[in-house]
This record gives sequence, C-alpha cells and structure tokens, in this order.
Amino acid sequence: MDYQRLGKSGLKVSRICLGTMTYGSSQWRDWVLDERESRPFIQRALELGINFFDTADAYSLGVSEEILGRALNDFTRREEVVIASKVFFPMGDKPNLGGLSRVHIMQAIDDSLRRLGTDYIDLYQIHRWDPETPIEETLEALHDVVKSGKVRYIGASSMYAWQFSKSLYLADLHGWTRFVSMQNHYNLVYREEEREMIPLCRAEGIGVVPWSPLARGFLSGNRSRQDWGETARAKSDEFAHQMYYQESDFTVVERVVELAQQRGVTPSQIALAWLLHQPGVTAPIIGASKMTHLEEDIAAIDIELSPEELDTLQEPYLPHPVLGHQ
Repeated sequence: MDYQRLGKSGLKVSRICLGTMTYGSSQWRDWVLDERESRPFIQRALELGINFFDTADAYSLGVSEEILGRALNDFTRREEVVIASKVFFPMGDKPNLGGLSRVHIMQAIDDSLRRLGTDYIDLYQIHRWDPETPIEETLEALHDVVKSGKVRYIGASSMYAWQFSKSLYLADLHGWTRFVSMQNHYNLVYREEEREMIPLCRAEGIGVVPWSPLARGFLSGNRSRQDWGETARAKSDEFAHQMYYQESDFTVVERVVELAQQRGVTPSQIALAWLLHQPGVTAPIIGASKMTHLEEDIAAIDIELSPEELDTLQEPYLPHPVLGHQ
C-alpha cells in the first residue's frame, strides 16, 4: 500500500479509502450488508494496508458508523487508522436534525463520536452545501469543534467551485480552521470537476478524495443499454440511472473493458488506475460487497497506464450536466 499526505496537511492516508455506505442495515437500502457480513471487509482492508475509512451519519441512519467503530476497535488500534465521517443530511423528521447550523453540527459530532466509539474523528466533512445556513456560521462551528479536540481536520463534499472558494476565503479571513479535502463526484464518465473544482483544489493544496470512482458500478462493465444490469443495485439504483447511461458513457466503458482485457486485469481496476493517475487525486473512495472486488480494487494502485492508454480512455467523453451536488 502507498500512503500520501492529504493535500498539504500533515495527515497521511492510504491511496485507496474504503467507503462504508455499503455496510449498515439492509432495511435502509436492500443492497446494504448487515454487520455480520460487513466486518470481514473492514478486517481485510486493514490487512491490505488501508488506513483510511469513510462513513457518514446518514449512512443507514447511523448504523454504518456503529459497525465501523466496533470493527476498528476489534481489529486495530485507534491511532493507526484515519476515520472520516460527514454531517448534513437529516437524521430525523424534526427541525434542526439536519443541515449545517451550529446547533446541528454540535449535536451531530457528539452523536457520531458515540456511535463510532471514539474520542475524535480525524476528518469531519460537510456532506453537502447548506443553502439555508450562512457559511460563516458553519465554518465557525466547525472551527470550534476542531478546537474542542473532537475533530482533527475538516473537509467538504460536492458543491460548486465558487462555494468552496468562498469557504476557503472566509476561513482565512477569520482565522478559522481551513478545509483540507474535497470529496467530490469524479470518475471516467463524470469529469465535470476538471473544469473548476480540481484546478482550485490543486492551487489551494486541497486533497481530492473522489466518491463513486466506479460510477456506482457502471464502470465495472456489467451494465447494458437494454436492461441496466443484473445486480440488485444496478436494477434499483435510480440515482445512477439519472447520472450515467448516456451513449458516450457506454463508449467509455467499452474502452475500459477492451484495455482491461489487453492488460489482463478487471475493468474496475483500469477505471481506478485512471483516477489514481489524475493530478490532485489523493485517494478514491471505493465500496465493496464482494471480497474479490475489494482485493482487486486495492491492487489497482500498482497499475501504470501509459499516456496513450490514458488518452484512449478519455477520448470518448462528452460533457454532462452538473450532477451530485444535491
């Protein structure tokens, strides 16, 4: 496993991050693995050198955090791993149970710490932009959470570049803690982040930790133009159907599959290797519900792609509407 600093911070993370949205409660989503099925994936990830784990309070409404916390407590030492969690989405139907207000952040961080069974979170991220709360209120609350010792670093997730730029400017202006990472939507069939967000992150020393690096399984090569695919998630994932599945996307996947066959690896490994070659990218966040997929995806860090191979993969791409900010 390779390790890299997260942006220009001093925090070192594995080049692959294990996302835990897949681990939680099948009552939340039918493709989610329950605790007994989830624990072996976390254990195997640790054995293969992953030290970076991403979750969120909203994943299975807190159950994902609970499972991750118990597994890490059983399989490793707290100081050897980097735990990332997120705040924003509603945790109930009452006022103040969602968003990025001071009142919700202060409640949410304590709830996440309790569920994770830890005294601190290494990377606490705002899951989305909150249009109903002044960003100054959010930034000051996050700064206070850092100064309290409950959080080591803060990060952000999908938003427009102007919003992220404003956040960085205001943090600098007021002397508040600065975001060190951006968790954005970025993969071979969604590259709109290359226009503004990724150049901004590179200029500001922000680590990029893309979510959905395999386009929710689309880049694995098992989707079809006719029936969407065979897996439970492929058939039921309306979010993916809204974001991908245009004709040029399938052309990109055909290139991925062809190159994978030539190299004797899987399409997922090629898609991840492409992402790891992109300037500014620190650690793609993978999800896995099959052990072979986890092991193959981690092995993608060893695949070197030539400039010609990169061009072949990138050439069919056509612009998409901005997706993933909601």
